[in-house]
Amino acid sequence: MNEITVAVAQPLHTSDANANLQRTIELIREAGQQGARLLAFPETWLPGYPSWLDVCRDAGLWDHAPVKAVYRRHHEQSLTVPGREVEAIARAAAESQVVVVLGIVERVASGRGQGTLYNSLLTIGADGALLNHHRKLMPTFTERLVWGPGHAGGVRAVDTEAGRVGGLICWEHWMPLARQAMHESGEQIHVAAWPHVKEMNLVASRHYAFEGRCFVLCAGALQRADTLPPELQPDPQRVPSADAWLLRGGSCIIAPDGSFIHEPVYEKETIVYGQIDLGRIAEESMTLDVTGHYARPDCFRLLRVPSG
Repeated sequence: MNEITVAVAQPLHTSDANANLQRTIELIREAGQQGARLLAFPETWLPGYPSWLDVCRDAGLWDHAPVKAVYRRHHEQSLTVPGREVEAIARAAAESQVVVVLGIVERVASGRGQGTLYNSLLTIGADGALLNHHRKLMPTFTERLVWGPGHAGGVRAVDTEAGRVGGLICWEHWMPLARQAMHESGEQIHVAAWPHVKEMNLVASRHYAFEGRCFVLCAGALQRADTLPPELQPDPQRVPSADAWLLRGGSCIIAPDGSFIHEPVYEKETIVYGQIDLGRIAEESMTLDVTGHYARPDCFRLLRVPSG
């Protein structure tokens, strides 16, 4: 069957890492009970996006004890692959028979590079198997203070029980060669993982669906200012109150022509559901197929560099 139900989780971030993990498992089970075949989560949902990098005045100070304490906690709460948290999520995916695409902050368990964190996107099959492991190619602006650059090994779509699924993280959607590499891997469903989906992020996600002739699950999280690290001082112009929104959600589902199957939802914890018909990809490919009849491999060719 070409018609399936897909879903996007829009959870509310808390300061309790274990509570966020349990909420992840609850959302997987809930989506499975509602008949979803695929559930997408936002960028670095576990243990959470470091919004403090952009809204706290002292986040970038050199050799600053409060910042080092915050980074240590960020490091300790981050996930290893494999690891306890990922295994628990994989079990929930298998029990619910749901494909899960999950944004995490990843740390290396031991050995070389164990002090470095990565912004990663995991694709877990409905049988609990890890199908793809993508590390964000380039941390964006202030993110470079806390995360290292990834590699292109995970820039691909993979076969899942819901179709061929791929994903990119945040500003990777403005990397033309990364987009083309994803298109050439034969995506049917693309997960656009963001901290939250503000206007330009939504523009990029709709453009991606139209360009790639694929469905896009656009995932954003919710976070309030009361979750900021107590060690740091928020900028009052950016954070007027403890209940101010830092991340506002904006999750949605987009069709291969760029139209909405489910319009963005803001400032509400929810799961966004949509019924998609994979046959629409062929309909929209009649006029545009950037890896087929609208490509010019005699003029332009994308070559992959082997990942180290």
